[in-house]
Amino acid sequence: MDPHLLRTFVAVARCGSFSEAARTLGYTQSAVSQHIAALESDLGAVLLQRRPVSPTGVGVRLLEHAGPLLLRLDAARADIARLTAAPAARIVIGASPLAMTPQLTSTLADMRQRQPRWEVTVRVLGREAVIRDVATTAVDVGLIDGMAAPNDPLDLPDVGPLTATNITEQPLSVALPARHPLAGRAGLRLVDLADARWIDAPDTAIPLAHVRTASGTDGYRASLHYEGTDVRGLLALTAAGHGLAVLPRSTIDGMPGVNAVPVSEPRLVHRTEILHSNALDGPPALLATALTSPTD
Repeated sequence: MDPHLLRTFVAVARCGSFSEAARTLGYTQSAVSQHIAALESDLGAVLLQRRPVSPTGVGVRLLEHAGPLLLRLDAARADIARLTAAPAARIVIGASPLAMTPQLTSTLADMRQRQPRWEVTVRVLGREAVIRDVATTAVDVGLIDGMAAPNDPLDLPDVGPLTATNITEQPLSVALPARHPLAGRAGLRLVDLADARWIDAPDTAIPLAHVRTASGTDGYRASLHYEGTDVRGLLALTAAGHGLAVLPRSTIDGMPGVNAVPVSEPRLVHRTEILHSNALDGPPALLATALTSPTD
């Protein structure tokens, strides 16, 4: 399967238009039509309905494969480029919002004091974007967080030869409005909150899909969807009664109008890992070593 044809198919499916996909890709509309025809001929299946333009059932299945396949190809190209490039005195860090730990900020401050000429960029990204950007070298190292059983690694997609190493584990809590009837509890079982009002904030809190899987029960329906990376904004919505969220306790403590009640069951932690290429060198390698070295 020709990846150029596959990229064209993805573009048409996402744009819902051959002409718009042509503008996006920098091709002529005729070239786009030829790419789709060639791909359909290769696979022996109709992938797109033409009027209106939308993927067929077979096309939908191909789209499920296309994203990981194209990302893996981009990661392979980036990995080879990384091996042949000279190290620079710069570092670009991509971090999910809850991975912006005090350990990261203090380690960066210490390194910059010793290396004041380093050029450092920090990008706060969604979790999927962190993984993608590390794989494609848009960032040098990624800091990513999630929910896991104690001492278990995060369940990350396989996007290439990357290394993930634990930095911290800390307790998880449910963020509730201070006036909520359960706000004074010593602990809460997630299963007992399945029918509560929740905020769906997949890039800022623990995603509701993960909460649902961890508790082994259905429910946890969102009363509000939060698209962003501002943790304080999310907690302000919780304080106002829009819904609950699962977060590391340290993130909730000190926020006015919000109580942190520990998750008592199941036994889970909030884990932060550093993600980087196996061929890391220069400033990014020094940062990775500093973040993963044991502290006294």
